[in-house]
Amino acid sequence: MVLYYTRQKGTMQKGGNQMDIHILVVDDEKELADIIELYLTNDGYTVHKCYNSREALAFIGNGNLHLDLAILDVMLPDGDGFQICRKIREESYYPVIMLTAKVSDGDKIKGLTLGADDYITKPFNPLELVARVRTQLRRYMQYNHSAPRQEKCPREYDIRGLVINRDRHKCYLFGRELQLTPMEFSILWYLCEHQGIVVPSEELFESVWGEKYLDNNNTVMAHIGRLREKMGEPARNPKFIKTVWGVGYTIEK
Repeated sequence: MVLYYTRQKGTMQKGGNQMDIHILVVDDEKELADIIELYLTNDGYTVHKCYNSREALAFIGNGNLHLDLAILDVMLPDGDGFQICRKIREESYYPVIMLTAKVSDGDKIKGLTLGADDYITKPFNPLELVARVRTQLRRYMQYNHSAPRQEKCPREYDIRGLVINRDRHKCYLFGRELQLTPMEFSILWYLCEHQGIVVPSEELFESVWGEKYLDNNNTVMAHIGRLREKMGEPARNPKFIKTVWGVGYTIEK
């Protein structure tokens, strides 16, 4: 039997419509899961809790509820959050935030490579988690619900067969639609906006994630690698996203 609990309904104002926001929290530390639920429900979200991989996978596989974000603990008694993240990314592109007591760069890169959007190391301030949830949801809602058109800013780029449209949140490569997460779309859009310019990794991270860049941050590299994988690009000689070693990334005009 899947154990999950629902509290008050969360809403987000978007385009004049109220939208229910459903968040899945998966953590075997019940006290921590309760704290996360308390802070998120106080912020107006609907929270669903699972305490192990089996419950979480059954809940996700049920398909009767649309989720808007998932918070996944890496270490679970019957598996790990990576397995759940992989399952989510088979069909969905809502944001995924990983929680872990580990500080290994390898674990972080693994999560990001599987499609996670953010990574928080335990112990953490619950208010920081809420702030990151807001950031991820804001980006997710922005790219899944068309914003008012502003003619002064390009809303679509067509670069040698790579077409990316901001209003429809669609991206095509030689006519094939690429299934991108909101974070991947944001990275690609930023590089297209600055085509012909080398964008430093620090600038890309701070512009897309909205946080201060730290030394030895491999987040950008992991997301670029996943983007190239979805585009079918070789890492050594990519056609679109070029690496300028020691500096950053660029899409040539």
